[in-house]
Amino acid sequence: MVSLGDVKRSAATLFAQGQHLAALRLYDAIVAFAPLDFDARIRVADCALALGDPRAANVYRAVGWFCLKAGHSLPALVCARVLEAHGADSSDLLASLVVTYGSESEMLGKVASRVAIPPDTIQIDVPDVRLPAPPDALATALARAEHATASFKDFPDSLHPIPLLSALSEAAFRRVLGTLLLRRLPASALVIREGEPGNSFFFVASGQLRVFATDGLGRQTELAALGENAVFGEMALLSAQPRSASVGCMTEVDLLEVGRQSLASLADELGPVAEALHGFTRERLLGNLMATSPLFKPFNRMQQRDLLRRFTSHDVAAGTVVINEGEEGRGLFVVLSGELDVSHRAGDGNAVPLGTLRTGDVFGEMSIVRNARTSATVVAQRPATVLFLAREYVSRIVSGVPEIKSYLEALAEDREIDNQLSIGEDETPADERILI
Repeated sequence: MVSLGDVKRSAATLFAQGQHLAALRLYDAIVAFAPLDFDARIRVADCALALGDPRAANVYRAVGWFCLKAGHSLPALVCARVLEAHGADSSDLLASLVVTYGSESEMLGKVASRVAIPPDTIQIDVPDVRLPAPPDALATALARAEHATASFKDFPDSLHPIPLLSALSEAAFRRVLGTLLLRRLPASALVIREGEPGNSFFFVASGQLRVFATDGLGRQTELAALGENAVFGEMALLSAQPRSASVGCMTEVDLLEVGRQSLASLADELGPVAEALHGFTRERLLGNLMATSPLFKPFNRMQQRDLLRRFTSHDVAAGTVVINEGEEGRGLFVVLSGELDVSHRAGDGNAVPLGTLRTGDVFGEMSIVRNARTSATVVAQRPATVLFLAREYVSRIVSGVPEIKSYLEALAEDREIDNQLSIGEDETPADERILI
């Protein structure tokens, strides 16, 4: 016997190699052992479609209705879009999706559930696909995939809303559905690349993805794992900045892409949409920050969350002065999003640029570590969000956590060197060093 997860990986490899009948036999073995695994049923239909069998449409339709009632809304939408792409009518499935998961649905609730799919760890029997397939292998697999849950009745009474979409009016929901692009990607495919411009965001309908950042030396830092119903890619779209991380497929993945056309179709409801997207963005930024910032590394997850609660969040408009040169240091700042310029007032009164602060950068530490007034100004270059921790609390952390003290001292020293290189060390008296 072999684990279900290993069987899926083997089947996906065979499918990618064009061995569609062999892949179908493995997916069929999963359906035979675990009929609630709707993903395997969809993959059976994919194999049949690749083999040119029109009966695949019956499977997509049956699985779509099952997923809709079972609480798996996005896989249901995938089935509908595949049917549309091959000339079949799926309007009834889409209409039911809107009614069931729209903002006016009485089935949505906070106490909701989904029909669980079997875990990848269970052991199943599989055929030896190196041997010739039985003559009726395709027909048997299609019939099993179509009728696997025909007698299933234990559907949840309350369903989870679809992120963002269920908050829209039904009319807007319908408009968005008409613009979503289905992207079906194999394992190891890269969905978005760090540094590229962002023109869309994505819903995960099925599969597993990894979010990671890459530093200048090519080292990767894992930021998050994403699965069904996750939303990603909205940060770059909203901020009009390059992608801040890469996202790659760990398994076969079905995604629904929301581009600028989709957002344009929501012009009358853009306020609530933007607010919801900003909510997703903030949670992801905070998660990324805790995963990558040295400021949070000495703490476990619970302590990180507790520390974050000590920070206050501030949205600042472009041109806002966050730190004024010459003032007493008020505390520690962390850039959550946006960009801020740092400058120093030279002897002739002109501002000398020192650098730009971006997502994840910490500032304000030098005046605290050196116990001196700030001698640089920090101004928001574009709309930004900064987290602020008051000086008194920073002092308690520094005295109680040696790793934080070392990090802030090293950061202050590195920044001082960078500042002197920016303005010319020979022209700077010792009492005018840049302390942010």
